[in-house]
Amino acid sequence: MIPYNNSKPSVIFFDIDGTLVTEDKRSIIPDSASNAIAETRRRGNLTFINTGRTAFNIGSRVRELGFDGYVCGCGTYIEYEGKVVSDNRLEQKFCRKIAEIVRECFVTPVYEDRNGYFFDDKLPMNDALRNFLDVFVDPGIDITGRVDDDDFIFDKFVVWLDDSSDEEKFRSEIGKYFDIIDRGGRFFENVPLGFSKSTGIRFILDRLGIPIENAYAIGDSMNDIPMLRAVPNSIAMGGAEQLYPYVSYITTPIEKDGIANALEHFGLI
Repeated sequence: MIPYNNSKPSVIFFDIDGTLVTEDKRSIIPDSASNAIAETRRRGNLTFINTGRTAFNIGSRVRELGFDGYVCGCGTYIEYEGKVVSDNRLEQKFCRKIAEIVRECFVTPVYEDRNGYFFDDKLPMNDALRNFLDVFVDPGIDITGRVDDDDFIFDKFVVWLDDSSDEEKFRSEIGKYFDIIDRGGRFFENVPLGFSKSTGIRFILDRLGIPIENAYAIGDSMNDIPMLRAVPNSIAMGGAEQLYPYVSYITTPIEKDGIANALEHFGLI
């Protein structure tokens, strides 16, 4: 642990799925987590969501916890105090080009725009996509968007591969434009090159003039590695063994007061 700079507030970046909210159909936010976030803010510290989710898919239950800002879509879109302060927009023509490549590779995509999802009926529905819709898509979210719609556009996208997919072509063609993050189980998250959870952190620290020693990040999955490497005070949720080599502290699991215990360990509550 690096001692923080007393002249500046600390800033804490939280992943959502598996860190703040249980990564299952229950979608539990432990009371200890919400209380810890409220207490650290009461002490003058800043809290940010830092997620792969795009902006529209941060539900009211998370927003009601009272964050100072949101780093969404792995750094492609950033809000602070209710205002958009950074915004990477892909051109629609480019998005359609990528969708055609994805079709040729025969992988199952979900395209994520800040305003909604887009799906491709020309590619297979599989159990992984069904689980995604059950677990990660909050009730009431519109899932009617399709690639062939006039307003099709996206900030980032995810795909699932199977034995019929052309993985070599997918990696070679999509890798020209996107960082392909292996989330395990042949599930890949694709973020425009030059953007990540770590670029979002650097943007916020620079904008607010907060020194790096006052920055903390808490995560549980492989797409959190850039965020965890970006700060000296990095925290893995208990059970996220794949992250243990990358962090300075391992807290307890989410339902065993993981968030509260981490903030208490670092003297943030």
